[in-house]
Amino acid sequence: MKLPDSEHTSRPWRIHEIAAGFRLEDVWALPTPGERDDFPLLVEGFATSDPTAESSGVAHALWVIRWKLGEIFGLDDTDDGAGKRIPTLRDRLPEDLRNGWRGPEFDSLPFESLYLLEDEWAAEVANRTMHGVMHISWVPDGSGGWRGQMAVLVKPNGLFGKAYMAAIRPFRHRLVYPPLMRRLGQQWRRRLGEAREAAATPA
Repeated sequence: MKLPDSEHTSRPWRIHEIAAGFRLEDVWALPTPGERDDFPLLVEGFATSDPTAESSGVAHALWVIRWKLGEIFGLDDTDDGAGKRIPTLRDRLPEDLRNGWRGPEFDSLPFESLYLLEDEWAAEVANRTMHGVMHISWVPDGSGGWRGQMAVLVKPNGLFGKAYMAAIRPFRHRLVYPPLMRRLGQQWRRRLGEAREAAATPA
């Protein structure tokens, strides 16, 4: 479910110190109900996911088209990544975050972890169109449990980047995110069930 921006901006996340100049694009409530200590499981799920392989129908076709366009037009060249064309946000991290664990490496997605805390994780991606941040957090759900929340922050690269982000926005909101959220919920229930079962099994 899409949330108002205040659900992200009103919370004391450390990303506010780091992502000055980035625009808050989206805030989403994730279908991942759990307990206080389940955040690492959510982080692991994002780091190991492959939306191209896991999606289907229109959403899958859009992912495939995006990667193919990136290949044809060089949108995702390594020379355009964070730390290459533009500085990585790790250069902005305060000392405590810079010296802490940045988080897991991604199996398939072109993100790099920035930092990981007990209820907050940020990862960045950069290409020819934009510099982006995926911010995943773990928040109370108002009924005694917890759930995930995702914020997407972007800094478009020039006029082309602004036009590109504006062009894909309706596709992301209507065709990509709804099936992505359904799939995420299914995967979460499976992973959480497996984790609970493993914890209950005697060693």
